[in-house]
Amino acid sequence: MGCATANTPEQPTQTEYERNVLIEDFVTEMVRDHGFTPSALKTVLDKAEKKQSILDAISRPAEKTLEWKDYRKIFITDKRITGGVRFMRKHRVVLERAEMIYGVPKEIITAIIGVETYYGRMAGNYRVVDALSTLAFDYPPRAEFFRGQLKEYFILAREESIDPLSIKGSYAGAMGYGQFIPSSYRNFAVDFDGDKKRDIWNNPTDAIGSVANYFKEHHWQTGEPVVVPATVQGDAYSEFVNTSLKPELSVQELAEKGFTPKDRRRYSGMATAMELQGEKGVEHWLGLRNFYVITRYNHSRLYAMAVYQLSQKIKQADQQG
Repeated sequence: MGCATANTPEQPTQTEYERNVLIEDFVTEMVRDHGFTPSALKTVLDKAEKKQSILDAISRPAEKTLEWKDYRKIFITDKRITGGVRFMRKHRVVLERAEMIYGVPKEIITAIIGVETYYGRMAGNYRVVDALSTLAFDYPPRAEFFRGQLKEYFILAREESIDPLSIKGSYAGAMGYGQFIPSSYRNFAVDFDGDKKRDIWNNPTDAIGSVANYFKEHHWQTGEPVVVPATVQGDAYSEFVNTSLKPELSVQELAEKGFTPKDRRRYSGMATAMELQGEKGVEHWLGLRNFYVITRYNHSRLYAMAVYQLSQKIKQADQQG
């Protein structure tokens, strides 16, 4: 969850001395502000490995932005749909309890886990402490952010009695079935099976509850639509298309600009106007409040569209089967 910033050739290189100063400052802050023991922190940080492959992954020159038709092919596949149906059936009782408590449809929870980690099968192979320390101390463009996540990681490891060297995740330090960064874990992960642990790495029950809680805390509106196809008239709407993930105009205001829902149902509230390149040409969509909530998980309209459409395919296949 979160996006990387491309590196630039002008980025200054860091000396080993400068790196050591940053680590010393980090340890001092953690001891002063959070009561850590210096020796314990240094032991872990001494064992943390700087990984060039992590720096390569996060600073790789941005590939050309995928169009929706190409992005969609990655996630809306028969295998991912079938895997989603299998996951949903296996964990139906837990998913339905999460839906009842948090108000988030089971197919949305399933699709998030499907897009993030292929239902837990691809949760990352980097030690989280390696990922976060490398990015905190060796990647200046995002050092402040990842320093904050490293701090959160040490705190959560202490809170949950976890060996900080034992957890694996993505190259950016995202963890578990739903790929929570440490701050998201501390704020939104839940113990959904009552065993006094919040285990999003090995326990799909906690992962399901945690994803649902994340959505609820970001104001998911139960029973409300997510995104609807739209039609366009004139060209006044064009200045409002793909401008912001956050809905900034009402459905009515967009309609007055020539951007209206295809069906005749009345939609209210705020919306964002989207124009995407689909397989059969240009597609127009109205992203409603719940669409924006999905983008809080990953700040991308293509990501949110993929999650939503995968969720609908999973739901349909489950009902047919």
